[in-house]
Amino acid sequence: MFTHQPHHLPTMLSIDSVLEEHRIRHEERERLEETLVREMLAKKTTHREQINTDHRLKFLLDRYTNVTKDLADLYEDKDGSRKAEIDVMSRTSDLMDFYSRLKNIKDYYKKNPNETTIPLSSEYEEFLKGREALTEFNLIDFTDEEGYGKFLDMNECFNLFINLKGVPRVDYLTYLSTFDRLQEIPREHKFSLDYRRYLDTLHNYLYDFCLRIKPLLSLDEMIEKHVLEQKRQFEIGSFPGWAKESAPALSHSGAPLDLTAFNSVDEIASLGLDRLKSALMALGLKCGGSLKERADRLWLTKGKDVRDLPSNLFVKKDKDKKNSSLNTEKSREIAMLEAKIYRLIDILSSERQATIENVQRKQARTAVERDESDEEVVEEDEDDEDKDGEVIYNPKNLPLGWDGKPIPYWLYKLHGLNITYTCEICGNATYKGPKAFQKHFAEWRHAHGMRCLGIPNTAHFANVTSIEDALKLWQKLKDDKAKEKFQPLNEEEFEDSEGRVVNKKTYEDLKRQGLL
Repeated sequence: MFTHQPHHLPTMLSIDSVLEEHRIRHEERERLEETLVREMLAKKTTHREQINTDHRLKFLLDRYTNVTKDLADLYEDKDGSRKAEIDVMSRTSDLMDFYSRLKNIKDYYKKNPNETTIPLSSEYEEFLKGREALTEFNLIDFTDEEGYGKFLDMNECFNLFINLKGVPRVDYLTYLSTFDRLQEIPREHKFSLDYRRYLDTLHNYLYDFCLRIKPLLSLDEMIEKHVLEQKRQFEIGSFPGWAKESAPALSHSGAPLDLTAFNSVDEIASLGLDRLKSALMALGLKCGGSLKERADRLWLTKGKDVRDLPSNLFVKKDKDKKNSSLNTEKSREIAMLEAKIYRLIDILSSERQATIENVQRKQARTAVERDESDEEVVEEDEDDEDKDGEVIYNPKNLPLGWDGKPIPYWLYKLHGLNITYTCEICGNATYKGPKAFQKHFAEWRHAHGMRCLGIPNTAHFANVTSIEDALKLWQKLKDDKAKEKFQPLNEEEFEDSEGRVVNKKTYEDLKRQGLL
């Protein structure tokens, strides 16, 4: 992943003392802690520097973890070398031990005259100096479209998507806004190799992009936790796009037929194909074939127990059961891959929105303006790297425009970006401006929150952000619908012997009293 590796951290020469190795590991842990703190306190003025710093911190944390594991193994002392060295030291005098070690050091350097040991302090100082030298370099590989981690490059996924069966043909900008709606793709098209290839490509790209821009994130742990939750949703049939289908009619759902009244095959055949099929299905027998074949098959059951019939007359269910199990397993596998993609999209929501805005800006300019803009962006990036500590003046914390500068304050207020909306159904997520707020009601996060409440995300719940209000409105809608249902006791009319029309309840009361 790294195009320029940070300065390598120390590796010690031959160490013949277990206790000395303990000391070195402890010292290295302390040096790593100090380096981590200094790296975190270093001032980052550009997006590039922030990503580079995150990757250096990740490198140091991994090194710290490895050193800690080595130290724990040394303290565990499985081979007993630490205890043996302590016993030797307790039996010998200090001077004898000193001269013995001095002799070993001299012998080592006689055999390796050109080898030198660099102190740990020097190694870590070189690492911090290397940080300043690598500021203007790209530690991570990004495409030009990605802008060093600012935007997504979904072109490969888009090309695979538009070639799928059962999906509408959309442009790239529409795809960026809707590629998380996997639940809208018909289920019968999700078992194709093309769809699986598309999911794998989309997942791999989003996962790799996440690792590149957020290396300190515990990505695998977050995804694993999310998948466990979604597995339970899949089992109960509430996972988006994978609701449980109604079970097919059972093989024993036909109407039984009493054969005691029939004396020949011809009499049974006179009932017709459909009636014989229904009778065979009720017994779990094969129901195909001509009229005579069905009648013969059914005649064999007269006066016999079904368990005594030959096995070749019954429907083979093992194969169907196996195929059903395989389909369920395949459905679960595809659904869990979709769940991973949903989680990754949620993590990259800000980068996704920035990508949509960037594509909109590019489409609004001509080809010449785009080329000039790209050149300006490159020059601005170079200027930002050269200017140490210079920060864009933005006291009101306004969003940046296409030129990387804060938008005018009047435009900020015109679009209502100074107003913040909170949606409790989305997990208290905040949205700036009425446009973003209205748009989120049709997005996956809000729909998922409504589904968790057991409420359909219909137009009745537009602009409802409180869980309590949504539940009350849903209960009111259900009550209103129940009132509209036909009530036989009050609405069904009866006429008595004298021609008076009353409802069913009154009619039955009068009838019980003998007044009719």
